[in-house]
Amino acid sequence: MIERMRERVVAACDGASKGNPGPAGWAWVVADASETPVRWEAGPLGRATNNIAELTALERLLASTDPDVPLEVRMDSQYAMKAVTTWLPGWKRNGWKTAAGKPVANQELVVRIDELLDGRSVEFRYVPAHQVDGDRLNDFADRAASQAAVVQEAAGSTLGSPEPPPAPDVPATRKAPRRGSGAARKSGSSSRTIKAKFPGRCLCGRSYAAGESIAKNDQGWGHPECRTAAAG
Repeated sequence: MIERMRERVVAACDGASKGNPGPAGWAWVVADASETPVRWEAGPLGRATNNIAELTALERLLASTDPDVPLEVRMDSQYAMKAVTTWLPGWKRNGWKTAAGKPVANQELVVRIDELLDGRSVEFRYVPAHQVDGDRLNDFADRAASQAAVVQEAAGSTLGSPEPPPAPDVPATRKAPRRGSGAARKSGSSSRTIKAKFPGRCLCGRSYAAGESIAKNDQGWGHPECRTAAAG
């Protein structure tokens, strides 16, 4: 494996669900020393939640990389990241039960991830999704997972697949500002809200559904209240 020739591997993983639950997919990508994607894989999950897709992406990444080489994992899912870095030790001590005594959600995936993490050096790094000039690897994994969710087909470097296309989660076009809206132009955002054509994820980390009102801020599309908070 290419990882054995390196001191540290930098990778990203992501999951997507078009409806949450809905058609879902997962993806991971490994970079070279210049953080250029060199190896990646994506796959369909049928109908599943976003959380299952995110955890599956992490499980597949860990299973596909050399456990003897330190790994940096970049993720935009706070749920998946906290599940393995914050909540997992307590769940394990409690016999895979939450603090409320309920079975841990998606337990099979969490247990498998715990097994894959055992004895290896893994650093988790949170990166916000859908950022202008954001993390290159996270963007790649996001696009690959979104494509897998939509087409429900496997893809990857070993299959000779082309680089995944832009994800359809973020509206591609924006109406020109009306006359007299110079203040909006100067601030780089608009007060206009629209109905989301596709499910997506706000910069705050929470998802929004198709048909839900979303608004544009300087960094992407998301909940109107998050735009207001960012402006403040």
